Amino acid sequence: MSAFAFPGLNLAITTPFNESGLIDFKRLEELIERYLSAGVDGFVFSSGTGMHVYLTPDESRSLIEQGSRIVAGRAKVIAQASALLTAEVVERAQFAKDVGADGVMILPPFFEGPSDDNSLFDFYAEVAKVGVPIIGYNLPQVAGIRITPDLLRRLCELPEFRAIKDSSADLVSQVKLIDTGLEILNGADPLVPFSLFAGCSGLIWGGANIAPRTCVAIVKAASEKRWGDVRSLWRQLEPIMTLLWSGDYVPSAYAAAKLTGYDCGNARRPFHPISSDRVAALRNALGSLAEQESKR
Repeated sequence: MSAFAFPGLNLAITTPFNESGLIDFKRLEELIERYLSAGVDGFVFSSGTGMHVYLTPDESRSLIEQGSRIVAGRAKVIAQASALLTAEVVERAQFAKDVGADGVMILPPFFEGPSDDNSLFDFYAEVAKVGVPIIGYNLPQVAGIRITPDLLRRLCELPEFRAIKDSSADLVSQVKLIDTGLEILNGADPLVPFSLFAGCSGLIWGGANIAPRTCVAIVKAASEKRWGDVRSLWRQLEPIMTLLWSGDYVPSAYAAAKLTGYDCGNARRPFHPISSDRVAALRNALGSLAEQESKR
């Protein structure tokens, strides 16, 4: 079996917006260059943290195309291609392949979609015909569908289906997925050190927008089995990652990134700017990270 294509830290990058609420592509390029300098291994464009469901299809395509162009092979590029209609998912996956993305991330059919394994398998098998590596997306609290170890084994019989991103935030369930021996990407910020210790294949991490160098450092320490350093780094990261996960994730990620010098504007409507109390809580949870990251 060939080496896994998406190891390490894949950043679910925020989509920067200008004051008019439009995508700020100049700022996107600046942020990508800074994140590359910080050492991230890959980028997920049109991610959940990047407000995928609040982008028009054309905006999502432009974001993926421009992001792929800017990265220019210096890191992996994963494009979220999730949509309600199977035909649209196929179209988005084909576009991502055509502009040079290394893979696509796809939720199972959501919003009262089918929950039986045969329907889910057929859905991914249809997308697999595009011929682009697929990362499935286990987000049962939103999609209403859980990817089980048995279904994962079956999906991985498709040559194009390479891994699952698990954002369930259920460590016991994630360990069961890891125990299949297949490729698992942790997508739940508060589980990062535990998932790394359990043997996940890599991370898709939205919170890393805020403190990329510290997040890269914890992944490197884990890869070298320096678990004491992992614990030390996690003590710095845990308060902000736990706070993000407690609610208002997307607007809080945007606000916290601004506090550490990775300004991406404000989250687009329907989100309102977060309250001053929430900003104060974010600043307190960041602690020394705000100064450490902004200096670099």
